[in-house]
Amino acid sequence: MKNKHYSSMNYYIGLDGGGTKTKLVLTDQHLNVLCEKNGGPSTFILIGTDKVCEMLWQILTSAVEECGLDPSEIRGVLIGTTGAGRRSDAESLENAFGLFNKTNGNLFPNFRVESDARIALEGAFSGKPGSILIAGTGSIMFGKDNLENIHRIGGYGRFIGDEGSGYMLGKRGLIAVANDYDGRDIKTSLTKLIAETFGITDPATLITEIYKNNFDIASVAPLVIKCAHSGDELCMQIIDEEIDSLIKHIRAMSIKLNEKRMNISLIGGLITTDNFYANLFRQKISDILTNVIMKDPDYSPAIGAAIMAKAYFH
Repeated sequence: MKNKHYSSMNYYIGLDGGGTKTKLVLTDQHLNVLCEKNGGPSTFILIGTDKVCEMLWQILTSAVEECGLDPSEIRGVLIGTTGAGRRSDAESLENAFGLFNKTNGNLFPNFRVESDARIALEGAFSGKPGSILIAGTGSIMFGKDNLENIHRIGGYGRFIGDEGSGYMLGKRGLIAVANDYDGRDIKTSLTKLIAETFGITDPATLITEIYKNNFDIASVAPLVIKCAHSGDELCMQIIDEEIDSLIKHIRAMSIKLNEKRMNISLIGGLITTDNFYANLFRQKISDILTNVIMKDPDYSPAIGAAIMAKAYFH
């Protein structure tokens, strides 16, 4: 039975999917949030579409029931998740959920999959033009121009991309330590800090950790930043050069958007928390990119997904 609290209108569900959890918001057509839910991981590339479909069904039906709605009142559902950057990959989850949905009563026929970066862009600027720079473990930049064209900079992954990311800071930090072991470059205080933190004290241990034990390379990034803040020459050089790489992302996006003033929202722990790297990066933007306006996101990525659901299934 439908809850009398809600008048007759269209409702939308947006989901922000990731490697550890998926956040759901159910909104009305004015984007007022009526219900929020958390589910399991939605990285279908890694765990398979079957598990993700089961998780999605559980939280979708739970959210609709909690709001006292009938599934027919949900005009559209959209999830933005890791691994959906290519349309062919996104369609694999769309098709899998479509089959799962039909088998279970076809309650949610309007379902679409987008990338996690795409919904973050829509949420950051309420569906209007703007750009986001994401720098966490990896890095990528998305922008939307006044004609609603979507532009992308970077995002080529750890082998040929991820400039300015935690992975790249960690990788370059470990290279500096390897060079220190061999005497190929000036010494760095990072060598001692890595020994104290991870128990890596010599070349053999370093090689074993990297190539046999799946060492988390990005976990070294905070140590690189700490050493740079303390005045370590090599670590300062690393973060300075990686910041310059992110500046190149912004310059390239500015050209693609072709706007005199460029609104940008920063996303990702590396450049949004209060740390030496983030503060230096923001200062550099202010000093040399005078056409850039930095702003906090208007909405969360989950709301961004709801905005996109409304646009696709209005």
